[in-house]
Amino acid sequence: GLSLFIGLGWLLWLTFAPVADHSAQFMGVTLDQINWLSIIYMVVAIPLSFGTTWMLDTLGLRITLVLGSWLNMLGAVLRFVGIMRSLPSAANFPVVMGGQTLCALAQPLVIFTPTKLAALWFPEHQRATANMIASMSNPLGILIASIFSPMIVGTTNNIPLLLFIYAVPAAIICLLATVGIRDSAPPTPPSASAESSNSEPFQEGIKLLLRNKAYMILLLCFGSGIAVFTCFSTLLEQIMCVRGYTNDFAGLCGGLFIVFGIVGAGFLGLYVDKTKKFTEVTKVNMSLSALACIAFSVVSQMRNQGIAVAVACSLFGFFGFSIYPVAMELSVECSYPVGEATSAGLIFISGQIQSVIYILLLQGLTKPMAYSPFSTCSVGGDAALSWRVPVLVMAGLFSVFTCCFVIFFHTKYRRLDAEAQAGGKKTTLTTCDSTSNSDQK
Repeated sequence: GLSLFIGLGWLLWLTFAPVADHSAQFMGVTLDQINWLSIIYMVVAIPLSFGTTWMLDTLGLRITLVLGSWLNMLGAVLRFVGIMRSLPSAANFPVVMGGQTLCALAQPLVIFTPTKLAALWFPEHQRATANMIASMSNPLGILIASIFSPMIVGTTNNIPLLLFIYAVPAAIICLLATVGIRDSAPPTPPSASAESSNSEPFQEGIKLLLRNKAYMILLLCFGSGIAVFTCFSTLLEQIMCVRGYTNDFAGLCGGLFIVFGIVGAGFLGLYVDKTKKFTEVTKVNMSLSALACIAFSVVSQMRNQGIAVAVACSLFGFFGFSIYPVAMELSVECSYPVGEATSAGLIFISGQIQSVIYILLLQGLTKPMAYSPFSTCSVGGDAALSWRVPVLVMAGLFSVFTCCFVIFFHTKYRRLDAEAQAGGKKTTLTTCDSTSNSDQK
């Protein structure tokens, strides 16, 4: 159920990105304004995330998830209402933006939950896999949006149908969450760390994180990785249409990006659960992701290179998306005993801040093309934009932060060490009790 909930949030976030040109033409706005339907998620998440981490670590999973489900449902319905022809045309985009903002308010309420869920409901040998399954709902939502948005929006007249279809699961999931989520934690903690979860008060936890060198490096470098993936998902259709690739092909590439990311995450989750090599796996995969990002930045600017573009997107997803659940577990390991929602939440906030900066920077680096005979972008009278420089800058930023992470990040696994010590103490106590009983006899 949580997986469906998380996937829905990302589906609503990227509803318009795969059909940005059609959406702009239908609502009579620019592509930059359509991009703000995605950027608003980052803008809202930055201040709200601090409250969300407090809610998860203080009020628990149930209240947080039910509130998020209602916000998603109300936002999805308002988006559909916003494009009705009974409204003045000038009101369409503002009302849609209002609905998108409500959905954006819901995202932080669910995005931090996989790490918290894994910590409270699963033993240490299953946490990475549980986190992986829940976290990969994020790309599943993006996958659905990437494939089905272009399929539904064959023409601009199908934008209302698109928003109606996406509002239906939001209403269903809201009902299921309200009725079906009964408890925030199991009656019996599955691990020693689950018993002491949230042992640090929220404000003290923030102070501990800011003084933790390894965590701050992860916060900055992996936050940059999140920003790059956000840019890729948001801008993919706009980057490719100007080189003659269709919306359907861009949706296919987005789908390959997600599918291979889910496959990679599956392997990594099982591997890390067995080996506990969080740091090594994150460093290797970030490095390979940077190489795939460089490859995409080159081949996406070439015409008639569909196979090469598809392969680059697949590799980017396989190595890149699969890091997310492992890095979230790593953030908890290097910051324990700070609450799981707080340690994972600050990394998400870092990613959102950098996402806003990156998207605005990349948009600012685009240049109108005087001559674009191969463009398939439906942007009305606007000139097609060249993305050659922006995609190279995106790859360069990702490479720099990856190098910094590989060189400077080192940490102990504090949660695993604490659980090992707790297990040793229990063994000692059991032995002492047995000896005492034997002496009494």
